[in-house]
Amino acid sequence: MFFNLPTLFTWARIVAIPLIVAVFYWPGLSEPMQNLIATVLFVAFALTDWADGYLARKLNQTSSFGAFLDPVADKFLVCACVLVLVHLDRADVFVALIIIGREIAISALREWMATIGANKSVAVHMVGKLKTTVQMVAIPFLLYDGRVLGLIDTRFWGTLLIWAAAVLTVWSMVYYLQKALPEIRAKAR
Repeated sequence: MFFNLPTLFTWARIVAIPLIVAVFYWPGLSEPMQNLIATVLFVAFALTDWADGYLARKLNQTSSFGAFLDPVADKFLVCACVLVLVHLDRADVFVALIIIGREIAISALREWMATIGANKSVAVHMVGKLKTTVQMVAIPFLLYDGRVLGLIDTRFWGTLLIWAAAVLTVWSMVYYLQKALPEIRAKAR
């Protein structure tokens, strides 16, 4: 199941990373065009997150590999784009540290909890899904970095949303750590 249709959609998010980064280094592209292309690429590839899960269930092609790769692809895409935004001075480095640090910490926690047979205690929760949704809206706003229809200042709203995502990131990390703490204490004895 390494290359069924849902898994190919997941792989596409990983392939998207160098494409999005390359847009900002492509000679001859104006900054507004770079912003537009990067935004369209991010949104298109972010939609594959919904599509791969839907297709896996619809086509009965769910797999443990797909379940592993899906969150990895999401984390790679988000972390890479956050780093690009820091480089472009559109996101604060503190936000990047929070988002990337949480992803590393929770991934390690989930791996450890799986090794002790307690992975259900750190299963995906609504606060984690909300955090991901807010990130996935903030990032294209910041990549676009302009006005939509002359009304919506995407830098302002993107900055507000990325900070909201940072708060939700900390909240979700605390939630998962609290859920894991009883298992950690039980195994420490």
